[in-house]
Amino acid sequence: MGAPGLRAWLPYVILFPLPVWVLLFFSRLTVEVVPAAGASAGELRVGRAHLPLNVVARAGSIPASAKSAALGRQLDPAAYVQHRPWVPSMVLVVLDDPDDPTPYWLLSTRRPAALLAAMGVSDAGASSSAPETR
Repeated sequence: MGAPGLRAWLPYVILFPLPVWVLLFFSRLTVEVVPAAGASAGELRVGRAHLPLNVVARAGSIPASAKSAALGRQLDPAAYVQHRPWVPSMVLVVLDDPDDPTPYWLLSTRRPAALLAAMGVSDAGASSSAPETR
């Protein structure tokens, strides 16, 4: 059934790291808050998407215990979602932009308090952590 010994395992040793590297490369996502250059309030960047901070009405952290509810029945289909299953906490950013049909952004982040502090928003999710539906 093939070459005996080391030659039988050599393709696995060579080819296994490639799909693992591809999966890790494509699962990376950068979440950053870029400070303002001029009179604007800066922007939140998630991957290639960007959101001006002056359209953020409120934001809050969603703990791991409420994550399934936020992504399940309470999820608005028009919401912008960047979910990573291995990241336990999320941040909900509610928008106040009449020109944008997206009601809120739902982002996976390991440090929700640091993200909210960088955005300059207080944590509205400390008391209620479920997104509103329209």
